[in-house]
Amino acid sequence: MKSTVTIIGSGFASLSAACYLAKAGYEVHVYEQNARLGGRARQFEFGGYRFDMGPTWYWMPDVFERFFADFGKKPSDYYELERLSPAYKVYFGKDDHFTIPGTLEEIVTLFESKEVGAGNALQRFITKAGSNYDVAIKNLVYKPGKNITELITMDTITEVQQFFSAITSTIRKNFKDFRLRQILEFPVLFLGAKPADTPQFYSFMNYADFALGTWHPKGGMYSVVKGMVALAKELGVAFETNAAVQSINVSENGVATSITVNNDVIPVDILISGADYKHSEDLLPEQFRAYSANYWETRTMAPSALLFYVGFNQPIQNVEHHTLFFDTSFDGHAEEIYDAPSWPKEPLFYASFPSKSDNSMAPIGMENGIFLIPLAPDLEDTEEMRDKYFEMIMERMEILIGQNVREHVLFQRSYCINDFKKDYNSFKGNAYGMANTLMQTAFLRPKIKSKKVKNMFFTGQLTVPGPGVPPSLISGKIVSESVINENSKSHDKRIQRAVVPV
Repeated sequence: MKSTVTIIGSGFASLSAACYLAKAGYEVHVYEQNARLGGRARQFEFGGYRFDMGPTWYWMPDVFERFFADFGKKPSDYYELERLSPAYKVYFGKDDHFTIPGTLEEIVTLFESKEVGAGNALQRFITKAGSNYDVAIKNLVYKPGKNITELITMDTITEVQQFFSAITSTIRKNFKDFRLRQILEFPVLFLGAKPADTPQFYSFMNYADFALGTWHPKGGMYSVVKGMVALAKELGVAFETNAAVQSINVSENGVATSITVNNDVIPVDILISGADYKHSEDLLPEQFRAYSANYWETRTMAPSALLFYVGFNQPIQNVEHHTLFFDTSFDGHAEEIYDAPSWPKEPLFYASFPSKSDNSMAPIGMENGIFLIPLAPDLEDTEEMRDKYFEMIMERMEILIGQNVREHVLFQRSYCINDFKKDYNSFKGNAYGMANTLMQTAFLRPKIKSKKVKNMFFTGQLTVPGPGVPPSLISGKIVSESVINENSKSHDKRIQRAVVPV
């Protein structure tokens, strides 16, 4: 008889792990502290408007396909996908904007039209990025992050220099137009670090952007959550919402015996936490925490964010489903996040208008908008600051798109650092976990298996492989394989002890 697996949190990594372990025959119970499943990928609904509260980009469709294929399913069994064309729009100033087409061939043509030779340079860059994608997504990111030997393959040995040079060096050597540079540098922001601190190997994010494309699940990213929950329930996973874990109880010999949930003590056999890693360890008695307070303080965290969910009473003109506002200094904003943490003077921001592609996201004739400003984690978060930045980005958007939008706002809801801490117990209110810098990659990230609690494991954005939705799905698979392997070893040892020589 297989053991029971208890999972804390119901984000993408937890849902992934729950599915794999249920398929393997484990009894799986998931505890979510919020009223709705999905972790940071919850959805907010109001007056016929629907807003994805967390991720809004659907990249790397092959990772989702591989996940569902592991269960004999397809994404289309659970949600409907559309490839966006155009993929997104980028504003660099008034009357200065690029609309990124939906295919690589069209993007190559666009680059060439902006800079002679840039089309061929892009083709070479994406070919190399595609090779990196094959090495990374089809191999390296599925490793458990135990030691450096996982990174040593014939492919990585021949490309070792890519791990010790920044992606900016390659981009800025091959492209002179600052606008093309920014378009190529922006995808690595999904990894939670500055392009100047991100290894060149991560150009595979550009392959995901230009070659694999940008997609939209009808009904928003929460449709993916609902699909994974449906699959998990088909496999027998049990879910509890409004179930805040107050402590993880550990025996003297380092075995998690139970969790306390809403003052109830619930026994556990195997424990996985998909909640914030630092918070999860804080639930343990101090002597069983593997990472010190100083360890966490010295990590480079991915940014936090100030988000606004806005209902407009009419369509917004001159924007696409995904629109980037890069009309201020890219490097300056990055410095205010990573180097000298402070509220940005002139922030870049991103806006999503999913109702452009999906009429289920807003009432007919209306528009829903999601706005995101990346921020340094742990800044002082006040309503006054939120109001100030809402006015700031609305005013800038009006100038850039040539439309008065503030008078068409029916309602707006903000979400920032304090909310990330309250709703997700997020360390310093980070939005994306831990940055994927060279010294925080693979085996250098916090471990999947607890170093001090024998039957405890971790999954999600602070362990391997890193930030983002596709990596979270992969993290869930990695932790499930670790649990199965560990349990198999324990079972074999019990059998060996039971054998009596004659």
